[in-house]
Amino acid sequence: MPASPNPDSPPLVLASTSRFRRELLARLGLPFMTANPATDETPLPGEAPEALALRLSEAKARAVAAQFPGALIIGSDQVAVCDGNIFGKPGDHARAVQQLKQLRGKTVNFFTGLCLLDTRNGRAHLRGVPTLVTLRDLTDAEIEAYLRREPAYDCAGAAKSEGLGIALIARLEGSDPNALVGLPLIALCDLFREAGLRVLG
Repeated sequence: MPASPNPDSPPLVLASTSRFRRELLARLGLPFMTANPATDETPLPGEAPEALALRLSEAKARAVAAQFPGALIIGSDQVAVCDGNIFGKPGDHARAVQQLKQLRGKTVNFFTGLCLLDTRNGRAHLRGVPTLVTLRDLTDAEIEAYLRREPAYDCAGAAKSEGLGIALIARLEGSDPNALVGLPLIALCDLFREAGLRVLG
């Protein structure tokens, strides 16, 4: 990783094993480490989708906090919401097909919760970033062809926009194109500033 623009900055940790989140964070040119957060992602009874994403983003950051005293830890989580229903990671082919059939032709809110946990004082800086994605009115054959080439069973709504999933999308609306991949960099730079870390020195 490149040298930090401020050698006095606290260590930076990404609480994720996602290659795509790691590649996004690397764009900022800051040195960072990664850690695998062991987090139960089960929604609480009656929990709103936005509250779920924010809670899990903070839970992921706090799950690795003890390993990195004095660090800034980034946690992120995303939920897909349509017609009041949460669409999580399908896990297998049958559920991925079912999700895409339910979502085709509709607008889905891919809501990303972002947390920057400052372990120096225990403060969690939180931000929620919605991205509205309208899916094409896909045929059953198109859904099957997509999943054969892109088995996106670990992506909310089975829509892996950083890969072939971009072909599922008719249009999108949001403040940060990176948010759809799972790490909204514009909001993250704001949270860095709140925590006293300036990306540009």
